Amino acid sequence: MTRVDFYILQHDRAGAGEQLTCKLTEKAYKLGHQVYINVASDQQLKQLDDLLWTYRDSSFLPHERYSAEDPAGQPILLGHDVEPDVPNDVLVNLANDIPAFFSRFNRVVELVCGNESQREAARTRYRYYMDRGYTLNTHKL
Repeated sequence: MTRVDFYILQHDRAGAGEQLTCKLTEKAYKLGHQVYINVASDQQLKQLDDLLWTYRDSSFLPHERYSAEDPAGQPILLGHDVEPDVPNDVLVNLANDIPAFFSRFNRVVELVCGNESQREAARTRYRYYMDRGYTLNTHKL
């Protein structure tokens, strides 16, 4: 069964969620996991795509945008409004909704940051997973 981890940022500093996304993605990548990052918008996809190249001077996170027409071979994929046909390892969900395909993944990472409406959306996702019996872990940062 899919394991779900919620990472809760205690502050609302601009860019903190994106930085945490990069940090968690880098950790998963170094542990040999395939990562699919589900973003909320095309704008967020572009922003995260750029950030993964420049996240840290000393790191390289091989990634690309996922396209159903051209399934990619990189260990880190980014997508918006597309169900990936990739190994079902780690899903990082940055959208306010739970993607329909989440249960195919061994692990789901949910980030909780931002304003109150984003936090309320995260609470709704948490209740959804909990009501269906998924293993939930919470990490307060």
